[in-house]
Amino acid sequence: MNATGRTTVAVVGAGTIGVGWITLFLAHGLTVRVNSRRPDAESHVAEGLRTFAPTLPGGPRDPRELARRLEFEPDVARAVSGVDVVQENAPENLPLKQELFRIIGEAAPPTALLLSSTSTLLPDLMGAEMKDSSRLVVGHPFNSPHLVPLVELVGGGQTTPETLEEAADFYRSIGKTPVELRRAVPRFVANRLQAALLQESIHLVREGVVTMEELDTVVTRSIGLRWAAVGPFEAFHLGGGEGGLRGWLSHLGPGLETAWAELGRPRMTEETVEALGAEAERLFGDRTYRRLAQDRDHKQRAVLDALDAVRAADPAG
Repeated sequence: MNATGRTTVAVVGAGTIGVGWITLFLAHGLTVRVNSRRPDAESHVAEGLRTFAPTLPGGPRDPRELARRLEFEPDVARAVSGVDVVQENAPENLPLKQELFRIIGEAAPPTALLLSSTSTLLPDLMGAEMKDSSRLVVGHPFNSPHLVPLVELVGGGQTTPETLEEAADFYRSIGKTPVELRRAVPRFVANRLQAALLQESIHLVREGVVTMEELDTVVTRSIGLRWAAVGPFEAFHLGGGEGGLRGWLSHLGPGLETAWAELGRPRMTEETVEALGAEAERLFGDRTYRRLAQDRDHKQRAVLDALDAVRAADPAG
C-alpha cells in the first residue's frame, strides 16, 4: 500500500506526460486506470512502458509486470469513480479542461485528490464549472515525469492548505520533490526559467553565433552541469568568493541590466520554425523517439544517482 493510503489513480490523458505518470505510479505499486480518447490507447501505453521502464529511479523494471495493475476505461466518469487520485493530462485547452473537471468533480469520490499536469493554466480557471473546486491542485511535472523529481504545486482561491499538503505528501510518497508556489504565475517557475534560456538560445542560433549542436554543447558542458549540482543563486553566491552573492552583485551586478537589455527577442515566424525544425531533424532524425528518450533518461538518472550518492556520503552537503 502507498504510504499515504492512496492506492488507485486515474490518469486522464495518455500523451507523453500521461504515460510518464502511468509508468511511475505503476512502479510504486499503485493500480492505474487510464482514460484516453486515443483509439490505440492500450498499445500506445504499452509502448510507453517499454520506453520508460528501463530508466525508472531505483533501476529498470519489467514493463509486463508493471502492466498487471493497469486498467483502461474510455468513459471519464467511470474512470474516476472510486479512485484515490486523479492526474489529468489533457491538451492545454481551457474549455476542454473545464468540462473534464466538471465531470471529474461530480464522479470522483469526495476524498480524491484532483491533480492537473497543466503547464499554463491556473486552478480557478480550470475549475470554473465545478460545484466544488477546493480539491483541484496543479501538480505540474517536468518531463520526464517518471524520472525528474520536480512537481510544482499551485492551489486556487478555494484550495485549502490541507489539500495542498495532502497533494505534497502523495507526490513525496512516489519519490517526487513537490514545491508549492507561494503565488500563482502563468506557466509556473520551471517553464518560465526554461523559456528564458530557450529565448536566448534561439536568438544565438538564428544570428549565426553558434550552431544548434554547439549551443547544446555549451549548455551541457557548463551551466547545465553546474545547475545539476547547485541552483543559480548558490552558483553566483560561490561566484562571489568569500564575499558571497552580496559581493558578486556589488561588483558585477550593475552590468546585469546591460546584459539583460542585450538579450535577443527572436520572432517565431514560419521561417524561424522551418530553420530550427530542419536543423533538429538533421541532428536527431537518425534516432527514434524511443532511443532519444532513453538516452536522455539514462543520463538524467546517472546524474540523480550520483547526486544521491554524494548526499548519502555527506548528509550535511
